[in-house]
Amino acid sequence: MTPLHEVIINKKTKINPIWIMRQAGRYLPEFREIRRLNPNFINLCLNESLSAEITLQPLKRFDFDAAIIFSDILMLPYGLNQKVEFKKNFGPILENLNIKNMSKLDEIDFVKKIYPVYKAIKKVSDNSLVKNKNTIGFVGAPWTLLVYMINLQSPKRNLKKDFFDDKFLINRILLILEKFLKIHIKNQIENGANIIQIFDSWAGLLDEKDLPNYIYTPTLNLVDFTKKLGVPVICFPREIKNYKEFCEIVKPDAIGIDYNIDPKKIINGIQIPVQGGLNPKILLTDKETIKKEAIKYLDLFKDHPYIFNLGHGVLPETNPEMVDYLVKTVKSY
Repeated sequence: MTPLHEVIINKKTKINPIWIMRQAGRYLPEFREIRRLNPNFINLCLNESLSAEITLQPLKRFDFDAAIIFSDILMLPYGLNQKVEFKKNFGPILENLNIKNMSKLDEIDFVKKIYPVYKAIKKVSDNSLVKNKNTIGFVGAPWTLLVYMINLQSPKRNLKKDFFDDKFLINRILLILEKFLKIHIKNQIENGANIIQIFDSWAGLLDEKDLPNYIYTPTLNLVDFTKKLGVPVICFPREIKNYKEFCEIVKPDAIGIDYNIDPKKIINGIQIPVQGGLNPKILLTDKETIKKEAIKYLDLFKDHPYIFNLGHGVLPETNPEMVDYLVKTVKSY
């Protein structure tokens, strides 16, 4: 059994596996070289050879316990024929969605459009570098995808003023998302993903009264579906106010925490395995600080099943040597 499965499934506390969000990405010079030659981000995600190669790059350098597929949560709206492009120094831009066309889309057309993502997962899971490690597949949570699909860009703390006006449209989109997210999860698992992470990057935008409709129920449906396929699920509801309630209702196999949460609150209220928490900015400091901050998390969770990770993605300006030092610190704890 892999170290991540030992912690998630068997609730082992004697080991602390490590992987980091965005570990395949811009802080690695070998990734920047591929990116320079492939400026279209969506096309890069749909190049199964290159996306598999990018996924494996960090495993060639560091002793991570998992590979996470190089892809994007917005491959889902792209697969639903909503145009998505990534603008440099701005982020994703989506064109207005056509709900009529989206409602008519069938599973075969959707899978065909993003099939290279699944082929890349197959390439990764078959690679000897991931022997005794996990291959992590992922999706965006329904709420976060809804935000992008209606807002048409990153909300960065504010949604369009009329975002909630058309409840009929919102409910239609949520139904479509549930259907195709399940298809997306199933195809990732069939091609070798043996853990699924659900990213709810904009969970923190909602008021408490809206959580059941937009987060708890839609995410629970995906968690249940994934568990039935025999694969554990990690949820990362970033900046949600009440992690304990989320865990009790949604019942993921493990919970990812962001760096704004006090980890002491988590340790007292949450029974399931915990992942993450370290502020990615710590990796921009020095080795002494990295060691001190990492050990703070390891000490705190020493009697609780814990997967070491950051509380958000690794920053592009991070020195790979500092990542190596972090991994070695965690492994030698």
